[in-house]
Amino acid sequence: MGGFAKEVEVSTSLPPAKAFKAFAEDLDTLLPTVAPQAIKSVERLEGDGGPGTIKKITFAEGYGFSYAKHRVDVLDKDNFLYTYVVIESDFFNNTVEKISYETKFVAAADGGTSIKVTTTFYTIGDNQITPDLMLQIKEASEKQALILKAIENYVLANPDV
Repeated sequence: MGGFAKEVEVSTSLPPAKAFKAFAEDLDTLLPTVAPQAIKSVERLEGDGGPGTIKKITFAEGYGFSYAKHRVDVLDKDNFLYTYVVIESDFFNNTVEKISYETKFVAAADGGTSIKVTTTFYTIGDNQITPDLMLQIKEASEKQALILKAIENYVLANPDV
């Protein structure tokens, strides 16, 4: 199994507890609400939302792939740490075995949050990350960034969420 890791850091004006709630705890309900052009639904297949929970995200038509199944590994409210693994998706195309995400929410000096995401792609066998797959990863990352911005805007406009 080969691997490729990518680190991204984004900032939000939301304080850490609010950012963690929006981007980790409430993500299932917020995604279809704030990004219906991308996310059709999020369905819990197993679990209560905490570690061990399996979710199926169904993407909107024309998004580029149709579904992904996630397994929550860590949902640590005290340390603002959220990790999950994409265990199945039509994005994988018999090249990728799984994709893991580790998301840390760190207080920023301005009262907002620095969100640090480490994404690791694990390939099947000795498959390599091809230039075509790298382009798909880049495009998926750009779409994900737009969705995160939509969630931030929604939470800022609806502070009671």
